[in-house]
Amino acid sequence: MIETPRITQTDAQHTALIHVTVPRSQLRQVMGPGISEVMATVAAQGLKPAGPWFVHHLRIDPEVFDLEISVPVPSPVKAAGRVKPGQWPAMKVVRAVYQGPYEGLGAAWGEFEAWIREQGLHTAQDVWEVYVSGPESSPDPKTWRTECNRPLLD
Repeated sequence: MIETPRITQTDAQHTALIHVTVPRSQLRQVMGPGISEVMATVAAQGLKPAGPWFVHHLRIDPEVFDLEISVPVPSPVKAAGRVKPGQWPAMKVVRAVYQGPYEGLGAAWGEFEAWIREQGLHTAQDVWEVYVSGPESSPDPKTWRTECNRPLLD
């Protein structure tokens, strides 16, 4: 179950990211190492995250994930290995917060998408999830919080 979605304005933000295209079945194998690599690169450059990490899904495909594993940073990172600098633009988004284990995110997105349709909102094709709190915060998955975001076109 998601909290009631809301429309909000985001600010522009520098990011450090790794672009990954992977079969759906391999997502779990790349996510942990990917975020560890981004965080290590940020730390090695003397920076600290400017917020929670997130995944930007560039293309929705049932078989393949095309995404960027990202962390916001206060200033641009220097490219290092697979980690590249990015710029997240300011935009108007519709956002819902899901609380629970990551296995429930598919159903949360379905509920969120239904709400968007009911409201008659027009969204871009890409989506992103912000992992506000997760396993690093608590061993209890019932307390984990994930923001589901869709950029608005109107």
